[in-house]
Amino acid sequence: MAHHTRHHAYTAIAAAALLAATQARAQTPPEATMQLNPVTVTGRAALPATVSGWGDTPLANTPMQASVYTAEELRDAGVQRLSDLVTLDPAVSDAYNAEGYWDFLTVRGFVLDNQFNFRRDGLPINAETSIPLDNKERIEILQGTSGIQAGTSAPGGLVNYVVKRPTDAPLRSAFIEWHQPGTVTGAVDLSQRFGVDQAFGVRLNAAAAHLDPMVRSSTGNRRLFALAADWRAGTDTLLEAEVETSHRSQPSQPGFSMLGNVVPAPGDPRINLNNQPWSLPVVFDATTASLRWQQRLSSDWRFVAHAGMQHLRSDDRLAYPFGCSKEGNYDRYCSDGSFDFYEYRSDGEQRRTTSLDLHAEGRLETAGIEHRLTFGALGSRYRSRLQPRLDDSVIVGTGTVDGLSIVPSLPALGLVPNPNQTERSTELYLRDAIKFNDGWTAWLGVRRTHIARASVLTDGSEPTSYTRSFTTPWLAASYAFARNQLVYASWGRGVESSAVPNRPQYTDAGQALTALSRQAEVGVKGSNDAFAWSLAAFDIQRPQPADVGTCDPTVAKSCTTQLDGSAHHRGVEATGTWHQGAWTLRGGSQWLRARREGSQTAAINGLQPTNVPALTLKAQAAYDVASMPGLNLQANVMHETRRMVLPDNSASIPGYTRVDAALRYDTRLANARAIWRVGIDNLFDKRAWRESPYEFSHVYLYPLAPRTLRVSLQVDL
Repeated sequence: MAHHTRHHAYTAIAAAALLAATQARAQTPPEATMQLNPVTVTGRAALPATVSGWGDTPLANTPMQASVYTAEELRDAGVQRLSDLVTLDPAVSDAYNAEGYWDFLTVRGFVLDNQFNFRRDGLPINAETSIPLDNKERIEILQGTSGIQAGTSAPGGLVNYVVKRPTDAPLRSAFIEWHQPGTVTGAVDLSQRFGVDQAFGVRLNAAAAHLDPMVRSSTGNRRLFALAADWRAGTDTLLEAEVETSHRSQPSQPGFSMLGNVVPAPGDPRINLNNQPWSLPVVFDATTASLRWQQRLSSDWRFVAHAGMQHLRSDDRLAYPFGCSKEGNYDRYCSDGSFDFYEYRSDGEQRRTTSLDLHAEGRLETAGIEHRLTFGALGSRYRSRLQPRLDDSVIVGTGTVDGLSIVPSLPALGLVPNPNQTERSTELYLRDAIKFNDGWTAWLGVRRTHIARASVLTDGSEPTSYTRSFTTPWLAASYAFARNQLVYASWGRGVESSAVPNRPQYTDAGQALTALSRQAEVGVKGSNDAFAWSLAAFDIQRPQPADVGTCDPTVAKSCTTQLDGSAHHRGVEATGTWHQGAWTLRGGSQWLRARREGSQTAAINGLQPTNVPALTLKAQAAYDVASMPGLNLQANVMHETRRMVLPDNSASIPGYTRVDAALRYDTRLANARAIWRVGIDNLFDKRAWRESPYEFSHVYLYPLAPRTLRVSLQVDL
């Protein structure tokens, strides 16, 4: 009964949002609503990607690869969370993406670090939470070593969320969406300017959803409230403030696994092994806010001060299948389809990130050479304060992969300590685009970072701390061989810094371990009114840490953590967008040769990492139906080759192809613009293993979602 009550409640919220918008529209004077505001369609190549660090410079004119996805594109594709972008971007693939949990992305074969590889309007945030997209104007993904934009981060790239800000023209938009079998979302997006010369602007985004996905035993809810405001305090001064608060509560989904030595055929993708009577939902609460001051100093220079705060509170819970003790295999399930059940419960987790960025940017000319300069400082602080968690080393029962086994009672479990972390970072940076003439440009960037990190368990044991300073340069040269046609070469470095666990078995317990990655890239790109394209080849080397020795926790000084060779990823990416008449075609491909090299353990050299496909193909097509103006037919195809399941490459999952189909109908409804969207994801109901993450020394297998219908209506006044 409670399920149906919540379902109707969220449906009512969505319906009320549309009704309120329609009534507001009806109260608008007729002379103000005779025609829609003109719509300007801009090619993707003209979009800037602020995550690149070069301001408003269009992607077509920068010597790097990045992807930009607008809010409208995300709605057309039915994107509900960040990990859904794996269907669109050839450089992006899955990395342990489970229903009800936070998102992980692999870019160019490297898993992004949720603590260090994510930005929000350019400021650092922690992505160990559920990040709503309702109030995001676009998502930007930088592909490549991220040292130009981040003091410490995993190689592969960065993700930047760009927040919706007040618009120049009034905005009244309502949105309702249904996803099979019963997820219902309602949202409103309102913007208004007021005051003398329209100096003040406000934008409100609110959303609520009842979550009932295809995965069983995963019903939940989420909500968002976000407010952004600005004040044009003069022709040279802009003040911007925004805040968002969000909540999501939903049971998560553990993965399947190998059964003994066999990779099983994918079964029913709706099964959720986290279906015990005592299973609790994962809860994410987040409050994020920022304040930005932009001051024009002259016709060529401006100063920006940008401060941000993020506070996360999480309850991380899971009925956790892990290993098979009766067969002595702790990295997979049993041959007969059973597994050991544990409970993971870590309540009251709190994470806080604060940051302040001060920088100046502008142009100057010396000896006939133009410089586009940016220099500044970024200070940030991160704190995690956790509570002791349930002892997840105790088996609470036995489950089976058919999802039918029930563990009737939960034994009393003790508590074990969790790690608390504190980090302070100060980064000084300089970027300079030196334009020698209409053809040649040199791009120089350098970032000097000082970090201080400390950790201690919640019981006060195993304290560790360290400080480090390092420099990450980035260099590129580009040549514009024709209008909007560019060839370039670049080289850069990135840094990951961590500490060896402070435990007795380590000879170097508590010591800092710094891995300095590097990337070289060459590429060519271009665009015109009908066609935008890019081709890039990259080479990334990342030092790989490893434990050397017996590493017996009962034997002191039996293990040493050190850099042991590298992960070497070489690849080619090609993307293109073509628009002609009624047709729009977009697509891309990535070929990746990812290998382990230089390890003291010769047997692993030359092996492919787990869960990384060697080839990805992504393509989208759209067609405007001339006989029915406003109707646009869409199709999406993605293909990935096999993924390794075990680090020794002795097991793999086959590749698969998924096809999606959709339509968009842009029309008028009661004197308002109405956009209908209908889509079918996984049109042919393909059964396949979507990914094979090897996490916590355990094999996991996640199935491709079954065929899913989605319907939405957007009303713009």
